[in-house]
Amino acid sequence: MIHLNITGYSVEKLEDPFGLLTGDRFEFFLELEVDEEDELYSDKGIGLKVIFVIEENKTRITNYHFYESGSEKVLDFALEEEEEAQVLSFCQENICE
Repeated sequence: MIHLNITGYSVEKLEDPFGLLTGDRFEFFLELEVDEEDELYSDKGIGLKVIFVIEENKTRITNYHFYESGSEKVLDFALEEEEEAQVLSFCQENICE
């Protein structure tokens, strides 16, 4: 299990210029502190990009990926169920419309 320690973030509302998508979409970039012993660790730092959706008063994560800071290299790791719930909760608490 990856211990998620979110040390910083940025968020931006995504625009749908054609009006094809329902709800509001936000892109979160989470900065993570990862233990050196974890296989996800990189000395450059690790981030998590999250697409967060608000639709009919319901929220969900539609997509996410880990990346190496600086190089933006996508890393092939997945969140466990509890971690995804933690990220969803973080996004809900830090959304700005």
